[in-house]
Amino acid sequence: MEKKVFTVDGVEINRPFQINRLGHFGINVIDPQASLAFYEKLLGLEISDKIDFSQRVPQSLQKLVGPTEGYFTRFGTDHHSFVLFPKRAVHAFNMHYVDYPQLSMNQLTWQVGSLEQVINGHHWFEEQRIKILRSGRDLPGSNWHFYAPDPAGHINELYYGIEQIGWDGLSKPKTMHAVSYQQPPELPHISEFTEVNRALKAGHHLQDGWRRQEQLKETYNVGGTLLARPFKVTKVGPVHLFVEDYEAAKSFYTEVMGLRISEEIVYDGQTCLFLRANTEHHSLAIFPMALQKQLNLPLQSSTLSFGFRVGSYQQLLDAYQFLKEQGQIIVQLPIELSPGIGHHFYVIDPDGFCVQIYFEMEQIGWDGRTKTPHLRREFSASPEDWPLSIPAQSDTFDGEVFMGPLN
Repeated sequence: MEKKVFTVDGVEINRPFQINRLGHFGINVIDPQASLAFYEKLLGLEISDKIDFSQRVPQSLQKLVGPTEGYFTRFGTDHHSFVLFPKRAVHAFNMHYVDYPQLSMNQLTWQVGSLEQVINGHHWFEEQRIKILRSGRDLPGSNWHFYAPDPAGHINELYYGIEQIGWDGLSKPKTMHAVSYQQPPELPHISEFTEVNRALKAGHHLQDGWRRQEQLKETYNVGGTLLARPFKVTKVGPVHLFVEDYEAAKSFYTEVMGLRISEEIVYDGQTCLFLRANTEHHSLAIFPMALQKQLNLPLQSSTLSFGFRVGSYQQLLDAYQFLKEQGQIIVQLPIELSPGIGHHFYVIDPDGFCVQIYFEMEQIGWDGRTKTPHLRREFSASPEDWPLSIPAQSDTFDGEVFMGPLN
């Protein structure tokens, strides 16, 4: 790939964009309603909007694909942090899945700092002859973006400017979804403030957006706030993926996307890669497909697992007890496959996905070095053996901060 220096917001780097964080991701599921019962009712994610794909499914398949509605969910102010799409419907109209039927992750989404970075990144991908599936601006969510698959077919989204949901809990009304873009816009583009003012002048009722409905009573004291569950999800990721071509995936995520290598490990004879977008130890991990059979996972897909961070160690303990009491399947995967993550466990969702629940991730500073093994926290893989309290480490409370009230 041609090496070139770009000035991005006054800073010289080797691509026309800089990824700041893993913003959101999504999965394709067989029964979105069953998945909602898990992610909304049990994990506490909130619906911000729904989407109906029925008009996109070929008419000859509409009676065969089952559910066609998908859901956007959130834990904070971002319009969505986690997306549930109906697998059979999406696979019926999106031709990308014809070549990659093993895919279960519908998007892996990376946030950059400006609209200009999205547009310049789009042009750069085209110049490098890297495939782009689509671009523009989708609604709901309002984020400017383009989509490009990695060598294994996993769809990566580069985006800027996702809709924010504030104190009233309302997403944008559907009347504001009429204006969308299928191509990158001309720059400079009007601000979000001006867009909302135009909607008000056009008579849109901003109070007509989606607002969540809590299904459970608020009976748990979580740090002094009554919540419907004894924990609060405060961050999404990391995502762990299987790939057939390890070197091709490594090249794509480091040279094209610009993620930084935190470390490589060898587990059971297989080399595994951990990549970060910011100071977290990793937002993405790449594992050889050969490891899939060795782990005997409940779901045979290219997704090994994905994570949700909770607000504290106490919440992690309580989340384990809560999910166990709810009859959920708790499994253990080798601790070695999650370097940099402290105490954690996995719960199996209705489709068989391994959902990693944790509270602490190692943070990497200016020198780019990970901790040496003797500095890392030692813990049992079984939550039944965890102590009631643990000593703080130097970075226990560091990293991306959850903004706003717990609910």
